[in-house]
Amino acid sequence: MTDERESLSPTKVGLGVLWPAFWTGIPIKLGIAVLFLALGIMHFEGRLGLAFLMILASPVTVFALPTISAGLGSHLGEGVGIALLFLIAIPVDIWALGVVGRTYFLEKFRKEPPDGLGLTLWWKSALVGAIFLPILWFLVSTVTATAISVAHSLLEMDMLKGIPVAERISIELTIWGSIASAVLIVLLLIGVSLVGRLIRNMAQAAAPAPDNYQGLITRWDLMRVPADQGLLLTAVTLAGVVLSMLFWAALPVTTPHPHECCKPKEAKAQPPVKPIELLNKDEKMIAQLAAQVEALEKQKAEAETDKDKAKGKKPAKEAAPAKKP
Repeated sequence: MTDERESLSPTKVGLGVLWPAFWTGIPIKLGIAVLFLALGIMHFEGRLGLAFLMILASPVTVFALPTISAGLGSHLGEGVGIALLFLIAIPVDIWALGVVGRTYFLEKFRKEPPDGLGLTLWWKSALVGAIFLPILWFLVSTVTATAISVAHSLLEMDMLKGIPVAERISIELTIWGSIASAVLIVLLLIGVSLVGRLIRNMAQAAAPAPDNYQGLITRWDLMRVPADQGLLLTAVTLAGVVLSMLFWAALPVTTPHPHECCKPKEAKAQPPVKPIELLNKDEKMIAQLAAQVEALEKQKAEAETDKDKAKGKKPAKEAAPAKKP
C-alpha cells in the first residue's frame, strides 16, 4: 500500500490538489470581483474577460496577473480594484491550498501535513507558474501561427481550390484549432505534472501519520467542518449580508442609463375611466350636435326662402322698362 501511494503519478497528484483548490477559492474571488465592479473601482476590457477568469482560476492569482499581462502585451483594465483584488486573492489562495493539501496528504499519502503547508504549496506553485507560463504562451502562440499558415497553404493547392469559402473557413479553423488545442492541453498537463512532482517530494519528506484509517478520516472531517459550526454560520451569513448590501447600494451608480439628449418623453398617467361621467358627457355632446344640426337646417331653409323671393322679384323689374315706349 505504501509503494502504491508513493508511486502516484505527478499529473494525478497535481490535479488532485490544484483542481479542488480552484473550486475552493474561485467563489470567494468571483464574489469580490463582482463587488468591485459594482463599486466602479475596477474596469477591464471585454476582450480580455476570458484571461481575467483564467487569472482568478489560478491558485496563484497574484503571480498569474503579470505573467499573462506580459504575454498579452496589454493591461487587463484600469482601476485600483484590480490590484486590490489580486492582493486579497493571496490569503484566499493560501487558505485554499492549505485546506486541500492537508486533506490530500492524509487521504492519499497517509502522511502528517507539515506546518505552513498552504504557504509552501503557494510559493512553489507560483515559482513553477512564473517559469512555465511564459514558455507555454510562447510555444502555443508559435504553434498556432504555424498551424494557421500550414492550413492556409494546404487549401491553396490546386486540388482544393474549388472548395467554397464557407467550407474553407471551417476546414482551416478545424485544422489549426485542433493542433493548437492539443498542444495547449499537453503543455498544461506538463505544468500540472511539475507541480505534482513538487507535492510528491514534499510528501515523501513528511512524517507518517500516527493515526489509523478511522482516525485519519476523523481528522479529515474536522479540517473541513469546524468545531463551532454556529459561529461559522453566523460569520458567513453576516459577511454575505454586508456584501449584498454593498453590492445593491453601489449597483445603481454603474447601471447604464440613457444620455441626457436621448431621454424619452415622460408619459402622463391617464385618469381612471368613469362610465357615468362618460355617458353624461356623451349625452351633452349629442344634444349640442343636434342643436347645431337644427340651426344649420334652419339657416339652410331661410337661405332657400330668400333665394326664391329674389327670383320672384327679378322678372318684374325687367318688365317695367319695356312698358315705357
